[in-house]
Amino acid sequence: MKPSTQAKLWYWQRISAMVLALCVLIHLVTILVAVKGGLSGAEILARTRGSALTLVFYGSFVLACAVHAPIGMMKILSEWTALPQGAVNALCAAFGAILLMVGITAVSGVYRG
Repeated sequence: MKPSTQAKLWYWQRISAMVLALCVLIHLVTILVAVKGGLSGAEILARTRGSALTLVFYGSFVLACAVHAPIGMMKILSEWTALPQGAVNALCAAFGAILLMVGITAVSGVYRG
C-alpha cells in the first residue's frame, strides 16, 4: 500500500475515532439520564420516533463505525495473515458495507418506531 494511502487511512481512522468517542459519551449520558428519570425502553423509543436529531446523531454514529472498524480490521488482517492486500481490502470493504447496512437499519427502526 502506498504511503499516501496509509496516511489517508490513518487520518480517517483518527477522525472517526474522535466522532465515535463523542457519540459514545453522549449516548451513555443519555442512557443514564433516561434510566435515572424512570423511562422505560418503550417510552424512550416513543420519544425518538420521528426525531431528526436522533436520526442525525445515530446516523453519524453508524457512519463513524463503518469508517473506523474496517480500517482497523485492514491493518490487523494485513499484519496477522498471509492474505494478499487485494483480498484484505475486499474483505474490509464488505465488512464496512455490512456495518453500514445493519446500522442504517437499526437507526431507521429507532426513527420510524
